[in-house]
Amino acid sequence: MDLKEIQNLIKFVAKSGASEVKLEMDDVKITIKTGSDSETTIVQQVPVASAPAPVQAAPVVPALTPVAPAAPAAPAADDSKYITVKSPIIGTFYRKPSPDKPAFVEVGDSIAVGDVLCVIEAMKLFNEIESEISGKVVKVLVDDSSPVEFDQPLFLVDPS
Repeated sequence: MDLKEIQNLIKFVAKSGASEVKLEMDDVKITIKTGSDSETTIVQQVPVASAPAPVQAAPVVPALTPVAPAAPAAPAADDSKYITVKSPIIGTFYRKPSPDKPAFVEVGDSIAVGDVLCVIEAMKLFNEIESEISGKVVKVLVDDSSPVEFDQPLFLVDPS
């Protein structure tokens, strides 16, 4: 299983509303746990023994199917007019440039293209995340000092 397949599986589980999925195939064991606004993925290499993968992998997809239509119906309609600012990298999300300074943006602030929205620390480097759109910050989706994944939603922005 390559990285792209794992990323697609994570996105599928996040959209389905399932809280936990375990998948074992050949020499890979994957556990995906989703919370309210965060995702945790554990990938382990295990010694090659036998290949009971198709037997264990098949029940996972049918179990997710009934859950998908029920959960995201109401929030999707509510947030459809907003643009989601997503994390371009994996790292630790910080709303402030330093602990004693104010946050880069607050809910209700107007932002322009190029404004710094937050900082994401990755491998001891602090990367400023700049806005690619103009508008008004409607919601901050991640808590300060929280780990974030690639393509994880960070902010909701009203472009009008």
